[in-house]
Amino acid sequence: MRLIKYAGYTLLGVVICLAVWGFLIEPRLIDTRQESGVIPGLPDEWEGQRIAVLADYQVGMWGANTGTARRMIRQVVEARPAAVLLAGDFVYKAAADSSEQLETVVEIVSPLKSAGIPTFAVLGNHDYSVDVDDDTRNDQLARAVEEALKRAGARVLENEALALNRTGEREGVEPLYLVGIGSEWAGKANPTEALRQVPFAAPRVVFMHNPESFTRLPAGAAPLALAAHTHGGQIRLPWSSHWSWISIVREGETHADGWIADPSFGQPGNRLYVNRGVGFSDAPIRINCRPELTYMSLSGGPLPPRDRS
Repeated sequence: MRLIKYAGYTLLGVVICLAVWGFLIEPRLIDTRQESGVIPGLPDEWEGQRIAVLADYQVGMWGANTGTARRMIRQVVEARPAAVLLAGDFVYKAAADSSEQLETVVEIVSPLKSAGIPTFAVLGNHDYSVDVDDDTRNDQLARAVEEALKRAGARVLENEALALNRTGEREGVEPLYLVGIGSEWAGKANPTEALRQVPFAAPRVVFMHNPESFTRLPAGAAPLALAAHTHGGQIRLPWSSHWSWISIVREGETHADGWIADPSFGQPGNRLYVNRGVGFSDAPIRINCRPELTYMSLSGGPLPPRDRS
């Protein structure tokens, strides 16, 4: 009986420690990832350049991780990458009057504008107030989020491709194209329309909020694709960095973070990296799943093979 009581106390202590860690400590710890993205035909002026990826601020949620978002932006300003990609969900279940939330978004993102770093964004499902249990779309909110991002110096791409030149347009120099896909859950994703704006075989980076959009990209259309949305599952099992509760519950449907090696997810010649984001859904907790700031270093050459196991 005494043994059972001690075991109960031990279990309670572990639960309390995990709760304190997951609510108060780990969400404030930034995991800065240095990754390499291969883009066949990459222009020489982009070789070795870095693109920073941030996502899922979820401003407006109780316990929102805005302090960590601000510190991430400060780190990016110091690092001065060639461009910054903001991969959606800037607000979370916005109230009827979302002005306060939007001003917070502007305040978080604006240092990039002051630093003169080219910044681009796509919108996520929460930017339309679309959740997994509610598909009612709020286009007015999305336009307000887009306007706020514009004031903060970020250009929003919705099924749009943009030519990026490091040194301005020069005759005979092919640019790198940036392709932004609209929100999947809000019914705004149109990869075909976005890719139609990119010349055949031109080098490109494709980014989106929801990894589901990746599965709709034609073979070879996205040698480097970037997404977010999953928050890495927020709680990951300690014995594997890629096993989270969301990966287990939605087996075969959700790929929570990092490089997606599953050859059945997406078409041949396409490669996806999923950023864990900053914020939360439902509860402000992260365990073994730190907020992520990704630097993607670009290089030309053949694509690495995906795991076929």
